[in-house]
This record gives sequence, structure tokens and C-alpha cells, in this order.
Amino acid sequence: MMNSVVKNLEKMENPRVFADGSIRCTAKLETMLVGKGVYKPGWRWSLHAGSQTGKPSQRHIGWVQSGSFVVQSPSGEEAQVSAGDIFEISPGHDAWVVGD
Repeated sequence: MMNSVVKNLEKMENPRVFADGSIRCTAKLETMLVGKGVYKPGWRWSLHAGSQTGKPSQRHIGWVQSGSFVVQSPSGEEAQVSAGDIFEISPGHDAWVVGD
């Protein structure tokens, strides 16, 4: 028998507002956590989120609906992720919004 869990991220469950006013919400499904982030120009993980949580960044798998951001690995390698891209990012990274 299949169990179904249906959530809607537009309802903004568990919202977290960062220091610059950017926001992320999450919804817990049966086997994973899914999130939606709306990040303002100038947002940076290490500045606006990491300093607020006191924790390093975690592994993320995602899809970018609009805009662009740069991800920097702990070793300094950078990659730009833009609208339409899917990504998987290892823990300990930094990331920041590019442009407006």
C-alpha cells in the first residue's frame, strides 16, 4: 500500500527569515525535506544564514526557478547555477546570489 504525503511550499511552512530579509521554507515529506528559498540580491550563505544558524551548510539537491547564484566548495572551486539548472552541492559550501 502506498503512503502519500502532499505539501504546498506556497503555504510557507516552517519559514526562516534571514538577516537580510531573504526567506526559506521547508516541508517534511516521508523520506526527505524539501525547501523553497527566495533570496535577495546580495544574499550570501556565510553572511546571512550560516552566521544566524551557527552551523556549516548542508548537502543540497535543488532546481533553480529564476536568477543565478555561485557556489564555492570548501576547497575554493566555484560554479554558477542559473535558472533551469539542477544541482547537488556538498556540505561545507558557501553560496551567494548573482545580480538582481
